[in-house]
Amino acid sequence: MTDVEVKEAAPGVPPAGHSLWEPFAEFDSWARRLGQRPFITRFPSLLSAFEGIDFTPLADIEETDDAWKVEVELPGVKKKDIDVEAHGRTLVISGDRKDKERDGVLRQRRRVTGTFRYEVTLGAEIDAGAIAANLVDGELTVTVPKAEAEQPHRVKIN
Repeated sequence: MTDVEVKEAAPGVPPAGHSLWEPFAEFDSWARRLGQRPFITRFPSLLSAFEGIDFTPLADIEETDDAWKVEVELPGVKKKDIDVEAHGRTLVISGDRKDKERDGVLRQRRRVTGTFRYEVTLGAEIDAGAIAANLVDGELTVTVPKAEAEQPHRVKIN
């Protein structure tokens, strides 16, 4: 006999202290009540942008007069597994966080692995040729200079 009592939850019910996030569940419930097809089957393109993407990393964006600084959390990701691209005013950071080789049995997994993608459209034209990226201690910092025409010009008043 053990000191721990194990209870089995009903199917679809998250364990105590955990929430099961189903963003379209409420829509689907109402659609069924009204005799319509579930929400997500009526709008398949809604999730197509996320196909093949396992997660979106957390990021901060800071704007100065002459550039944007985008800081993305990528612990455990190597430089060779990250791609940074600029398309017009859009910055795309993508890559792959690989699973570690393990000797023992993995008893709990909380860290996300797989492909990631972070995409942001910046507020003005950028100088794509001058973009710089640096990965230090699991944080990718991408500095995106504004195009010369977009930078503010200060006028001295006599």
